[in-house]
Amino acid sequence: MIRYRCDGCGLDLERDGSNHYIVRIEAFAAAGKLEFTRQDVERDHSEEIRKLIADIEKRSPDEIEDQVYRSFRYDLCPACHRRYIAAPLNMGEK
Repeated sequence: MIRYRCDGCGLDLERDGSNHYIVRIEAFAAAGKLEFTRQDVERDHSEEIRKLIADIEKRSPDEIEDQVYRSFRYDLCPACHRRYIAAPLNMGEK
């Protein structure tokens, strides 16, 4: 039997979903405008590629993935859902 708990406060949630909310978050790298000139296409990119590969080899797969895409799913009770909706980016004081 699957047991659902609120990811905010730990409250047991009903299996039928009657007393909880699902919050999904996706964070991904924004792509800038891609424009290529003839010079971009024709120039040798070998050194840049070597540097990029060397940089990637120093990082863990999780670290690389975190820079490109992450997704999260949270099951929340009604009270935690209200708190989340009121301040979804509650990132603390700056």
